[in-house]
Parts: sequence; structure tokens; C-alpha cells
Amino acid sequence: MANIGRMLATRVASQLVRNVATNQQKQQANLLRFYSSAPKAYEFIKAELTGEKKNVALITLNRPKALNALCNGLVAEISDALDRYEADDTIGAIVITGSEKAFAAGADIKEMQPNTYAKCINTDFLSNWTRVAKAQKPIIAAVNGYALGGGCELAMMCDIIYAGDKARFGQPEIALGTIPGAGGTQRTTRAMGKSKAMEMCLTGNMITAEEAERSGLVSKVVPADKLVEEAVKLGEKISTFSPLIVRLCKEAVNSAYEMSLNEGLRFERRHFHATFSTKDRLEGMTAFVEKRAPKFTNE
Repeated sequence: MANIGRMLATRVASQLVRNVATNQQKQQANLLRFYSSAPKAYEFIKAELTGEKKNVALITLNRPKALNALCNGLVAEISDALDRYEADDTIGAIVITGSEKAFAAGADIKEMQPNTYAKCINTDFLSNWTRVAKAQKPIIAAVNGYALGGGCELAMMCDIIYAGDKARFGQPEIALGTIPGAGGTQRTTRAMGKSKAMEMCLTGNMITAEEAERSGLVSKVVPADKLVEEAVKLGEKISTFSPLIVRLCKEAVNSAYEMSLNEGLRFERRHFHATFSTKDRLEGMTAFVEKRAPKFTNE
């Protein structure tokens, strides 16, 4: 009897230890979620969670007097916000927007003007502007007003662009004695073709939201006062799907920029095959067969 009592006591103690460890893990996960998504005061942007389920992050550029010109501080804050939101599994998509007057009217020329060639080379100038393009979660640009120079480049780093009906896009760097440096010559060409990209970059002319949509730069044009609402709705829809599968799909689409057609098709097929190792693929197809809504677990 004494042995049985000791065994029972040992089992109870072991279970208590496991419960404590599990609770600690849950607390750590909750703390990580809290610190990654809790509101944080920024100088040049506003960052918040939105949507019915608070599963869409909204980053608003907030330098109204400078028409949201992209200074180093603003770019650093965008990177910080993205780091926080990408660490939070409850967030399925991210929207970046500006004001109705300007998404971002370009880079901060006053900050850039004193630069020298040696400084640009030694500091790898603008290399830290690529954080948006490297994000794993889907990012939607909601563009109202001017998206010029660096502002247009920032929008093109996003995965999807929605534009207000008064939006204007352009790469006016040629008028400043320089050229685009954060993707303007490369992404416009891939989005709209060589001729349109050449015209924009060599003349500095702006194009309207409707022209941008016809050229393939923009997915959708909506009334300016409905823009952010529509972009958030898009983010909410994306967030209903498996985050794991969304990530694989985004990777596959982006590969088309870097690969030949045959390489891209092979890459896509392998990613398609890879989905069959996931629980979410099985759940999605099972739910379809059983005529019910799927319950994805990001596994």
C-alpha cells in the first residue's frame, strides 16, 4: 500500500509539473502576443489592429506636413511595426495607407540632399527600405492621393495595390537629377511593361488611378472615402484562409518575378505538392467534401 501511495504521489507531482510547464508556455505565448500587437507609440506612423476580428493590421503613414515623405525614421518605424505584426499569429494580413491627400509624396529630399556617392556606397543607402517586400504575410497598399517616387516604390513593394479614384502614381526622380533607387525602374517594368515604365521614369509624368489599373499596376480603384474600408475587407478575406497556405501561395506568385516559366512552373508544382503534407490542406478538402466550413489551424 505504501508503494502504491508513493506511486500515486509521484504521478500527481509529475502531472502538476506538466501543468505548471504548460501554463508557463501559455503565459509566454500570451505575453509574446501582447507585446507584438499591443499599441505602440510611433512618431511617423500609426499602427493598429482593425477588422471585425481584429486580425488585420493597419499601418498609416503620418507625416502630414511633409505629405508623408519617406524619411529614415518613418521607414524604420514601418520595419518595426512589420516585425511585431509578423510575430503575431492572430494577424492574417497588413494594410499600409497614408492620407487622402498623399499616400507618400516621395522620399525626404531634404534628408537625402547632402549625401555623397561615397556615403551612399559605404552605408548601402536605401538597402533598409526593402522590409515591406520581404514580408511573409500579405501586405495591401491602400493608395489615396500622391504616390510619387519612393511612395510609388513603397506601394509596389506591397503584394496588392488598391487605389482611391483620385490617386496619382509617378517616378519623378529624373527632375531631381537622379533615378529611382528603391525599385522604381524594376517593378514598374514588371508591372506595366517596358514602354510605360520608360515613359514614367524618363518624363516624371504622373498617371491616374484608372491608368494604373489598366496598366496592371493597381488591382482595384474605389472611391477615396471607401478605400481603407475596402482594403481592410480584402485583408479580412485573406485572413479566413490558412496562414501557412497563404504564405506558400504568396511565395509561388513572387517566384514568377525571378524565374523562367519552366522554373516557375516547377516551383509552383512543388509548393502544390508540399501542401499535401499539411493538416490545413486535408482539413480544407475534407470540409469541401463534407459541405462545411473549414477550420484551419496553420499546420
